[in-house]
Amino acid sequence: MKPKKIAGFSASAFIAALLLGLLMSGTALAKKDKLPEVDSDGLHLQPNTKVLAAYALPGFDLSVYDKVKILDCYVDFVKDWEKDYNLEQVGLSGRIRGKDAEEIKARLASEFNKVFTKVLTERGFPVVDDVGPDVLLLRPALVNVDVTAPDVLSAGFQTTIVQSAGSMTLYMEMYDSATSKLLARVIDPEADDRAFAQAANRATNQQAADKILSGWAELLAKHLGDVTHK
Repeated sequence: MKPKKIAGFSASAFIAALLLGLLMSGTALAKKDKLPEVDSDGLHLQPNTKVLAAYALPGFDLSVYDKVKILDCYVDFVKDWEKDYNLEQVGLSGRIRGKDAEEIKARLASEFNKVFTKVLTERGFPVVDDVGPDVLLLRPALVNVDVTAPDVLSAGFQTTIVQSAGSMTLYMEMYDSATSKLLARVIDPEADDRAFAQAANRATNQQAADKILSGWAELLAKHLGDVTHK
């Protein structure tokens, strides 16, 4: 099967770049100063950001963009998540099956688009389907997704209490939509952090995911607003 083409790029090339970026940052999660100053695409590490790593093309000018186009979000779990989760379950009723994992991925991808569209639109940056010189193209991925207690319908009436709903890492590339030129990439791990433990279910898991996604969307909206609304 040929790799799917999206906005002038193959999906396989994107995944390869994604894995390279995560490998690059994997040993530097706690030491930002260990990241390379220039990545393999010639993007330069940006100082004093609120994310783990932000790389941008020298001379990158966000002020020309007042609209955003969002490609489908790629989602992948942390390595061996499904196997490790199932090993901790007693009996078969609460175990994750392949279709459950795919459903979680689909919901999270949909939630990414919904949250980013809502936040960016409310902040004055409409999300559009077209491309153009004033449209910033986002190519997002949520990787290393770790759901502490996924809501599995076959789990019956079992209640699970958790301190954290889980964690995930944003890997997002930004392109000029008219030229398909790579302008920047962001890598940022985040985790659900609560003061008190609570029951885990689909609603609480979605609330935790939305909080993290909203934080990332607000950061992008603020950055766009700082340069375009001067």
